[in-house]
Amino acid sequence: MGAFKLALRCPQKVHDIVVDPEPNWSFESLSSELHSLEKKLHDSCSVPVPFTKVQSREFWNRKGVKRSPMAFVMSLSNEETELSESEREEDHDLSMVTAKRFNCDDLYTSDSDSDSSDYELAFDAQSYLMDEVGLVESALFERSHEHHLQVQENIRNQLSAIETELMTEQEKSASAFARIEKYREARKELERKLDTHYQRKIAEALDNHLTAIQRDHELKSQIEERRIRSDAAHEEAKRKERAFHEERLRQERARAEAEAKLRFEEAKMAALEAERRAAKEAAEKEATEASKRIAAVASQQEAAKPQLNADSSNMNLQPQGSGSNRTKKSQTTGDVVRAAQTALTLEQGRLLKLKELEEANRTLIMTSNMDFSNHERHISRLIRQIRGITENVRVKASELVKILKNPSCPQSISVAAFAKKVVSHCESPDNAVFACGHVIVLVTSQVPQAMDLLLAEFHRACIYTVPKHIVYSKSTFESKEAYYKDIGHREDGGKLESVKDYLKRLESYMKLYGALVQTEVQGVPNIHGPKEGWAWLARFLNVLPANMYTAVALNAFLQTAGFVLFRKYKSQFTKVLHIILNDFLNALREREDSELNPIILEIQSYIEDNKFRQEPEGRSLQGQLLSSVMVPESEPSRGYYY
Repeated sequence: MGAFKLALRCPQKVHDIVVDPEPNWSFESLSSELHSLEKKLHDSCSVPVPFTKVQSREFWNRKGVKRSPMAFVMSLSNEETELSESEREEDHDLSMVTAKRFNCDDLYTSDSDSDSSDYELAFDAQSYLMDEVGLVESALFERSHEHHLQVQENIRNQLSAIETELMTEQEKSASAFARIEKYREARKELERKLDTHYQRKIAEALDNHLTAIQRDHELKSQIEERRIRSDAAHEEAKRKERAFHEERLRQERARAEAEAKLRFEEAKMAALEAERRAAKEAAEKEATEASKRIAAVASQQEAAKPQLNADSSNMNLQPQGSGSNRTKKSQTTGDVVRAAQTALTLEQGRLLKLKELEEANRTLIMTSNMDFSNHERHISRLIRQIRGITENVRVKASELVKILKNPSCPQSISVAAFAKKVVSHCESPDNAVFACGHVIVLVTSQVPQAMDLLLAEFHRACIYTVPKHIVYSKSTFESKEAYYKDIGHREDGGKLESVKDYLKRLESYMKLYGALVQTEVQGVPNIHGPKEGWAWLARFLNVLPANMYTAVALNAFLQTAGFVLFRKYKSQFTKVLHIILNDFLNALREREDSELNPIILEIQSYIEDNKFRQEPEGRSLQGQLLSSVMVPESEPSRGYYY
């Protein structure tokens, strides 16, 4: 058996480089090493590498058949093997025997000295595969081995140079990247500064533009405002001129009305004087005729003396009978009407003023061509709008004073309308009695004559504001209906209102009257204040009887005025309350009327629970204090005090 020879399945030289025949260094390992070096070079460099391997190396045999780089081919030479004649004949056409393939994947070449020693051991280990060779072949093998070592060294040097170059390129690339990053950051900072500067310039330009626009707008506004003021001044001048002409016409009309009224009064006085003269003449004529009759009777007296005595007796009886009837009638009237004499005197005086004012207003309306109904409607609307708010009270009172002092409408008409509308507003369900009391005080402080007319309207609507009570008597009144009409019951469609409705109205009138007498405004005089309320209470308890009507009137008055009367009169008021509790309520209980029980309990609770010490609900106006608009300018500023 001859020696085996290991041969690579590729050309022995590639570009004058001898293939390494070392068995432990496979070509696949070398190719893998080169691939790894190429990959490292490609990954570490930011620029494309000069070459890129896209396909693995391929090796071809002499016949053009592609061979795998994974194995060697072992063959036997015919020169080194001695065979038998039969074997040479059987295999004479074979120049070489194909041997078994060997893979060299497990072999590895290294740059270290240990790898070289391993290579030498591996090389020595394969000597058992061949026999001794000749000197030439040995020298050739040595030369090949040296050349192989030299090629390996060159490859190692090239790889080291490539690695050094790669490291240098990486450092250069990193430095370049750092410079580029620094330049980019500097460029960003510069662009940011430029952008900020540009935005600042834009903001300044926009601010200047808006300032210019605002200045232009203000200039236009000033021009427009001056034009408006000029037009307003022109219109105001025209209005004043028209008002002057209207005032002059009104004064002329008023003068004409005054002259007409004066002429009417003169005509009236002349008519009264004529009537008086006619009456006087008739009385004188009657006296003359009476004297003539007396003379005739005297002449006949001697002739018929007995008859004359009888006639004289009869004539003397008739006057006596008439006097007794008058006395009886006077006594009956005194028993029917229960009131203090001072209260009746004040009532008669106020009602007389109201009657005279109404007659004068009727005459004025008949002789005047003007329509005063608008003023009355305006007054009624303002009174309906009164609420328990400070500003509302101030405004409404101010407007009412302006109407009462308006020269375009006679004050007698406006004052009469004010008194009538205030009293009629008591029946409204939303009537704010304390706010109305404040308005009345503020208005009457500027127009004092309105208070007597307002009280006259109160007396006409409710006799218990006097205070006064009328006792039913069959000899005085024809029927119960006549009595109810006399004490204030209303008639609607021929039917009188019920006692319940009448008591409800009576209570509303008395609550407003009580709110009026208890109202005190600092610096503003109340003509009919707490002093008059105390007088009313004394007259009420001294004269009026205890019944349903008087109990309702007293309770309503105490509910609104009791708080202020207690604070003003203290112990005196508590004594009066004890009189009411002990005398008035006992008199009510003695009537033994079950309908009186609720009102008795209400008055008793008011006194025993000391409710007169508590401020009634709605008495304090909401909001700030009233201003001094309704107060004369010469007096200091005022507010409420209680």
